[in-house]
Amino acid sequence: MQKLNWRRIVLKVGSALIAPDQDGCRSRYILTIAQFIVRCRARGIEVILVSSGSVAAGAHLFPSDKTRSVVMKKAMAAAGQTEMIAMWDRFFDFPSAQLLLTHGDLRDRERYQSIRETVFTLLEHGILPIINENDAVTTDELRVGDNDNLSAMVAAAADADALLIFSDVDGLYDKNPNLHDDAVLLPEIKSIDESIYAMAGCATSAVGTGGMKTKIEAAEKATSHGIATYIINGFKEETFTKLLAGENPGSIFLPYEKPMLDSVHWMTHTANEQGEVVVDGSFDESLEGESGCIRGDEIMEVHGEFAVGDTILVRSEDGTRLAKATANYSSCLLNFIADNEQSEFSEKMQDSIGPVISEKHIALLEKS
Repeated sequence: MQKLNWRRIVLKVGSALIAPDQDGCRSRYILTIAQFIVRCRARGIEVILVSSGSVAAGAHLFPSDKTRSVVMKKAMAAAGQTEMIAMWDRFFDFPSAQLLLTHGDLRDRERYQSIRETVFTLLEHGILPIINENDAVTTDELRVGDNDNLSAMVAAAADADALLIFSDVDGLYDKNPNLHDDAVLLPEIKSIDESIYAMAGCATSAVGTGGMKTKIEAAEKATSHGIATYIINGFKEETFTKLLAGENPGSIFLPYEKPMLDSVHWMTHTANEQGEVVVDGSFDESLEGESGCIRGDEIMEVHGEFAVGDTILVRSEDGTRLAKATANYSSCLLNFIADNEQSEFSEKMQDSIGPVISEKHIALLEKS
């Protein structure tokens, strides 16, 4: 393996490594990770750190009630975030910067571009970006929900070469190794399908929010952008020695040979649809020829409220998800066209407004 020609990598560190006993941050495991970051930077590799742990780090400051409310967990995140960042910062002799993100930041194209620019500028000036979801203020509507998927979105935004997800297991096994002694570690995964997802068990950590499923979801997002993705054990020191030696200490998901374009990847894996349009069978058939242009007269129904530039879902009448796309027109106008399809005025309008969705702003989805 020749993996030390990495130009830029993203490391995802879970809560169990940050605050293993939920009584504040501990250096027991993350000191080794910090040393790995220092050694990567010494080799000219740019590093972006996605660090969980704010809730777990702040938990000891609040009553140990097992039925903690959402509001309580937000307060724990706010209190724990400063402790977590301070802990990371004390291990480095170079500056670091904190970025707190929500899914709302990532799914808005303008803010997504702003995040990219900020990360690139920090890296250009030798500053380590430390990223976490903004758990203290985010809502269910704006949450990514786990830092595995967040790290994949960050890796795509940052044009990383590799995503390293540090876990409490050695990698992906063909069955749950905690339940089956004959479980076999899969060192290399060439493609992700339902059989790979079927191998994912439930979360084994009482501290974090993700399990193996979210790590596979993250790998699917990252590899489709051309980013090699590792699931590796962050509790073992030999993990980092092997990585620096160019060896695979766990499971590697190989990147697509032909990665998605950045705009298509963002639309497919990051942007949430704000509404949907239902199209007739003619558009469904045109997908076979990879045509991505939708005209007003192909729209049967419009659902939800969306504005020009919003991401929408395109589906067929039978419910099949066909594509995600950027709307050239608002739901209000498209509803009018769909409701008055046979009118002379509507026909003239359809001729004048051009395509509802253009080929440059559509991401075709795999049919189930």
